[in-house]
Amino acid sequence: MNRLQSGLACIALVLASAAVAGQDPAPTDPIIPDDEFSRSIPSLDETMVDEAEPSPAPSEDIEDSGLEPLNNAIDEPLPSLETFEAEPLADGGAEESGDADAEVRYAVQIEGLESAGDNAAIFGRITNRFRELSSLSVNGGTADSRSAINARARMDQQLLTDILASEGFYDGKVNLSSKRSETGDRPIEITFRVRPEQRYRLGTIAFDAPVEISESIIRPNFPPKTGDPIVADEIVAAEAQISLALPQNGYPFAQVGQRDILLDEAQATGDYSLPVATGAKSYFGKVLTEGNPVFSSDHVAILRRFKTGELYDARMVDDLREALVATGLLSTVSIEPVASTETAPDGTAYADLLVRQEAGPARTIAASAGYETSRGFRAEGSWTHRNLFPPEGSLSASGILGTQEQALGVIFNRSNAGKRDRTIGLSLSALHKNYDAFSAYTGRLAGTLSYQSTPIWQKKLTYSVGLELLATYESLFEIARMARDRKLFYVAALPTELGFDRSDDLLNPSRGFRLNLRLSPETSLGQGSRFYLRGMLDGSIYQPIGESLVIAARGRVGSIMGTTRDSLPPSRRYFGGGGGSVRGFGYQQLGPNDIEGNPVGGRSLNEAAAEVRYRFGNFGAVAFVDAGQVYQESTPQFDDWRFGVGVGGRFYTNFGPMRIDVATPVNRRKGESRFAFYVSLGQAF
Repeated sequence: MNRLQSGLACIALVLASAAVAGQDPAPTDPIIPDDEFSRSIPSLDETMVDEAEPSPAPSEDIEDSGLEPLNNAIDEPLPSLETFEAEPLADGGAEESGDADAEVRYAVQIEGLESAGDNAAIFGRITNRFRELSSLSVNGGTADSRSAINARARMDQQLLTDILASEGFYDGKVNLSSKRSETGDRPIEITFRVRPEQRYRLGTIAFDAPVEISESIIRPNFPPKTGDPIVADEIVAAEAQISLALPQNGYPFAQVGQRDILLDEAQATGDYSLPVATGAKSYFGKVLTEGNPVFSSDHVAILRRFKTGELYDARMVDDLREALVATGLLSTVSIEPVASTETAPDGTAYADLLVRQEAGPARTIAASAGYETSRGFRAEGSWTHRNLFPPEGSLSASGILGTQEQALGVIFNRSNAGKRDRTIGLSLSALHKNYDAFSAYTGRLAGTLSYQSTPIWQKKLTYSVGLELLATYESLFEIARMARDRKLFYVAALPTELGFDRSDDLLNPSRGFRLNLRLSPETSLGQGSRFYLRGMLDGSIYQPIGESLVIAARGRVGSIMGTTRDSLPPSRRYFGGGGGSVRGFGYQQLGPNDIEGNPVGGRSLNEAAAEVRYRFGNFGAVAFVDAGQVYQESTPQFDDWRFGVGVGGRFYTNFGPMRIDVATPVNRRKGESRFAFYVSLGQAF
């Protein structure tokens, strides 16, 4: 005997979810007359068992099942309004004590799903899903009345039937009974007796689509195969994968229809068929805009990673939408393919992209404040207009007020300048720094052209080139005179940076490595003309150990060649110590000191660090050791290293980990702090 099953049992699960929410599922054809439907519903006081099983003798509590019989008072004439006395109706679910507000407690058990062997895992999954969705599972097994228990039990009986069907047990039966408990504090026991019957498996699998598309795209993205159990979740997931795969392979207008499954009860199989309207194969066409646009079609085209005439790929469209969102200038944005009136020379259709934009707020005000034991108080604020010079020409004004640092600055940035993620920046700033190492009043003008990683796309290769002009009036310690003095320096530099990143995450790497090289040819004027080269090489590596443990290591080497240390402005020298250098030591505290014990910086440095990172859920713990030193010579000496050890905590958010580290120097010397604390976003390296 064959019967047509449209949909799958997943639809039954939707109905079950509605039942859990307290809503009855919509009726389906054929319509059953009310009297026939009423006769088909047994009450809870009837024990429903299979014909092969003897019916249990009714317990003395059967009539208390929650379905209260109507009395003959309904046939009596109504009293007159003058003599009528209103009394609340007695709740059939109240305890014998007469307390109408008392809760009725009940227990639920399932029989028939205890089979071992191959079905043990399946039946366990069915039972767990039932417990998650069951109406009887709410409120800790209590209800206001027995009638409420009755309603929940009826819904759960259908729920369990639907879950059985979703796992391929289409002939499964669920019988329901209740009785008064002889012992315990739950006076009602509700039992679901389950007969799963045979499990249906997939027979033939057919797709109503062109053969070449069916074989090349549809079938490879449909994992279920003939002989597999008909499991609703797996079928639905496979159909969703087809819906994704077709637009990713040149079919933007594809539509997946409604499945049909023809069940054969004798063979316990189901022949599966799925209609798929693929639509026209298409190439990328033009970019169109609509709404309250911030960007023209030409600028949107700069943000895309595909060209007109390439095969349509929905993943590239999603990437374009993310790039538009990342500009921060749109409140809403959507992209959808529309059929073009043009076709490619080979006859293939074009699919234009309709970009709907709505402008969002372009201005931002930001502020932050903090305190560090080695650097004191520091507060920073900024105002930014992100599109003052369209497209994506931003202007920012910022200020810093702190114990050791004060600054004012203006920055102009042109984002996505002629190419996605390429930025042109100009900045003008005036700042004052007053550290133990030096004190400086500096004016700075700089320009950069950069291609950097973003949270949307972490790039393997990044670069930055620029021009920097400085006028800085700084205090410095001269060894020849054994005294500290102030000098005016004029510095011109051409800073260049090249990065290679093969790690798996920008802020929380757990696998891969990174290399970064910085070179800056510079000249210093004011005390004679001197040319020199500043260079630094950074590298880090990340190796996971299992799922929760990561070993991370970092190394750094820097050198300044072509001039003496005393000829360098102190702000252009190398210093060590602090959260981004060697933890456990104060900011800029490593290296040579003057006669007063203040750091004077050097022409070379080397650093190394190793961390063990352990993560549990959204939290993590870290143990680390850092090492490094700064030298007067231009060549790193790799001796007299100072070590810091410590531990830290991590809180993982959706935008990166928040870290708190505490470290102490090994073999602490006079004047060095016992502990140093560091708080920041992202891992230390």
